Amino acid sequence: KGVVIVPKEGTTEDDVTLAVLDAGAEEVTDLGEVFEVVSEATDLVQVRTALQEAGIDYDSAETSWLPSMEVPLDVDTAKKVIRVVEALEDSDDVQNVYTNADIPDEVMAEIG
Repeated sequence: KGVVIVPKEGTTEDDVTLAVLDAGAEEVTDLGEVFEVVSEATDLVQVRTALQEAGIDYDSAETSWLPSMEVPLDVDTAKKVIRVVEALEDSDDVQNVYTNADIPDEVMAEIG
């Protein structure tokens, strides 16, 4: 998918949505301090251009792998997945690691 990160500074979710809707954006998500605009990878340039034409700055625009289905994890499983991901990231032969694990905030707080 194409993923564009837009800072909230003076911008509302409605402003971002109106700017990118006709450019092929699939969804605009409020992530707290930023908005995440998701589109098909082939529409990324059009979405980025639509934001620029609307006078909205963005922090990043890139293609990324997004899971089609996330799996919520409990504490024990989350610990195991984190260990595997860290081991993969430490390998010199691995460039990127992607997961569809969804670790809720309360589970992350318990793990530390």
